[in-house]
Amino acid sequence: MNFRLKDFPRMFWPRFDPALAEAAASGELLVAKIRLFLAALLLLIPLINSIFFNADPNEALVGLIVTFGTFFVSLLVYILLSREYNPRWLSFASGSFDVTLVSGALCLFLFVNEPHTAVNSKVVFEGYFLAIGGASLRYDSRVCLVVGLLAVGEYLAIVSFAATHWDLNSQAYAPYPYGLFSWSAQISRLIILLTASGLSLSSVSRSHNLLRLATRDPLTGLFNRSYVEDRFIAELSRARRYSKMLTIAVIDVDRFKSLNDTHGHPAGDLALRQIGSLLRDSFRRSDTAGRYGGEEFVILLPETNIDAARKKLELLRELVANTPLFVPATEKRVHITISAGLASFPNDGQDDEELFALADSRLFQAKRQGRNQVVAYDEDQAVVS
Repeated sequence: MNFRLKDFPRMFWPRFDPALAEAAASGELLVAKIRLFLAALLLLIPLINSIFFNADPNEALVGLIVTFGTFFVSLLVYILLSREYNPRWLSFASGSFDVTLVSGALCLFLFVNEPHTAVNSKVVFEGYFLAIGGASLRYDSRVCLVVGLLAVGEYLAIVSFAATHWDLNSQAYAPYPYGLFSWSAQISRLIILLTASGLSLSSVSRSHNLLRLATRDPLTGLFNRSYVEDRFIAELSRARRYSKMLTIAVIDVDRFKSLNDTHGHPAGDLALRQIGSLLRDSFRRSDTAGRYGGEEFVILLPETNIDAARKKLELLRELVANTPLFVPATEKRVHITISAGLASFPNDGQDDEELFALADSRLFQAKRQGRNQVVAYDEDQAVVS
């Protein structure tokens, strides 16, 4: 299954990753759309049965109540997700709901005294696999584990209840249109559910690795340029939609070529790794820090005005300047510095290209003014760090 023992804790208690969180939110919304569509179709079944096929009124009423409740919950979850309300518990709740929906349908057969349909169903039972497969779209191993174990537990409870309350192999049920009851067959079903859950876990683990490779810079562990650009567009759209501020910071390592020429390229790589580590530790989870290329970095700070962002970048600048880099090859400690330029939405511009160009221009202004500083305003505004 591609699991490694050392990865086990990280699978079930993963560190927050904005790329994974974004993928999980997108997957949750996709599952909500599918669930809502299926619930709308299911809502028609008891109505059609009662109108055109003279179904038992009690059975039709129970079916109508269950399917209407399913549609209502599905609609509620979809509305919450559409409004970007997606707390971590919602994935567990909606995944559990999907499993319980299938179990509820099987229990309905017990309620109308059709126990063989409940334990030998060849249609409703497969709904568990849809729920388990949907869990993998949440990109969270814990959700996969909860959904898989819940499916096994609920189905085992249904089978045990049916086996203890009905004589399922009695001649009264002949000719057994759904087949005789067999514990060996039920155990095989439970094993298949566990196997599907294991495949779901493996799929999520593999997706994590692939997503990390696609969005991370291998040297620093920060996000790569492609992801930062996509994230910038998304954050800018969100800031525009909710009338929030957004600040972008473009950072460059001072005299990086000189560092490489004097101490070698391995020293330059060490410097980039050290700055990447300081970036990760200096900003919020909601901020996005990435390596844009070479010795240039970009930070996106949602809901942050330019003055607050400038203070944060000043703290980072001081931290970098006061954290000497140890170069093993020469056994020397080298001091490195950074310069940064900032631009903020909506005061400095309205689109991503305009804001990045302005932040980059202010970065060069910081370079011209002697390096090791943060510039948040143009020269003619006379407000420079």
